[in-house]
Amino acid sequence: MDLKDKRVLVFGSGLSGVAAARLLLKIGAEVIIYDGNTSLDPGKVREEIIQGKEQEVRVVLGELPEEIMETLALTVISPGVPTDLPVVDRIRSYEVPIWGEIELAFAQGRGDVLAITGTNGKTTTTALLGEIIGSYKDSTFVVGNIGNPYTAVALDTTEDSAVVAEMSSFQLETVHTFHPKVSAVLNITPDHLNRHHTMEAYIQAKQNITRMQTEDDICVLNYEDEPSSKFKENTQAKVLYFSSRRKLEKGIYLDEGNIVCRLEGEPIVVCRTDELKLLGIHNYENVMAAALMAAAYGVPMELIRRTVTAFRGVEHRIEFVAEKNQVAYYNDSKGTNPDAAIKGIKAMNRPTLLIGGGYDKDSSYDEWIQAFDGKVKKLVLVGATKEKIQEAALKLGFYDTILADTFEEAVEICVRNAQPGDAVLLSPACASWGMFKNYEERGDKFKELVNQL
Repeated sequence: MDLKDKRVLVFGSGLSGVAAARLLLKIGAEVIIYDGNTSLDPGKVREEIIQGKEQEVRVVLGELPEEIMETLALTVISPGVPTDLPVVDRIRSYEVPIWGEIELAFAQGRGDVLAITGTNGKTTTTALLGEIIGSYKDSTFVVGNIGNPYTAVALDTTEDSAVVAEMSSFQLETVHTFHPKVSAVLNITPDHLNRHHTMEAYIQAKQNITRMQTEDDICVLNYEDEPSSKFKENTQAKVLYFSSRRKLEKGIYLDEGNIVCRLEGEPIVVCRTDELKLLGIHNYENVMAAALMAAAYGVPMELIRRTVTAFRGVEHRIEFVAEKNQVAYYNDSKGTNPDAAIKGIKAMNRPTLLIGGGYDKDSSYDEWIQAFDGKVKKLVLVGATKEKIQEAALKLGFYDTILADTFEEAVEICVRNAQPGDAVLLSPACASWGMFKNYEERGDKFKELVNQL
């Protein structure tokens, strides 16, 4: 779609919306940015986009007038905007195409895309793959849910570029022609059901990562994860598997402490797990997924090996913070759902005092509590879900819970109760909203409190 001189509505004034608006201005579109939040300052929203340049952007807050909807060539919707809002349905009624920020970037960008989705492990896998591809190709961009909007770099890409993209279900809801050269689906467990409403809708959104792939493309799937392994049935791409439980005829797998890759010919040992700086089976799976994607893309194995063994992980994901008075403190603020938080617990190798709770995403916490498996000495709960989680813990026979009124109090309770040789783990199993702007802010606060000890 040629968008020069066309009127385009950008729905959402956050990071993605601002980046999308800037791209649209660069290609000559007429931009209207819309946000339902009437407390925003239109002048500040406009200045964030134009950054002092002589550019015209209309800002609309609150109600979106029908006369604007009638004149639109396109609406670009930010990932945080639910697609079933009444205002979105009204825009659809005017037969206005609705794209996500990812679709806009893909339409304007060039080069190959290597895209990763899944409920958990996306950020670690994307960061690692970004480092592998970055050491292979000079023109490499790491974008998406990892914090860098695709639209911010799309116009800088060339035919020789590689774009490594972390894709959330929110972003994948609104793609149409998005077409990764290599895709990966790491796992599927219940998440964001307050947004998608059903598991079927959530899975359908995830499947969009493979929908436009052809037989010339590659799709990497988790052999041990039934929902994502079934994606093979709905893609034309060549499917390669990774497995942490069995040897595979083709793909990558864990075998007696070795990560082994077999694509053509004899199996090749990528590395030993004790050479990695990442803890836990789930992280070995992330390494396997990234290594398999890179190998399928043509990256030499020696370069893959060197990069994965040097990789230190990502901030806020089972991140070692400090050891104070012989107590180890770990920041797993990115454990924003029970399944992610289970992986945090499984990675612990000390008796653990666990900080949990936060925003309620309609999750069930039973499996998380059952995964404590004697490791958790004390569960300190905070936020909107604290009573709900405590009730679940008591029902399952875990009685050592404490409710805290503030995040600071939760950390202080752990500090006071920890013994030499213990670990204190922030792995909330909940989103941060209502107490913090995002999980990064929550993790940063935890690290600040720990480093003050």
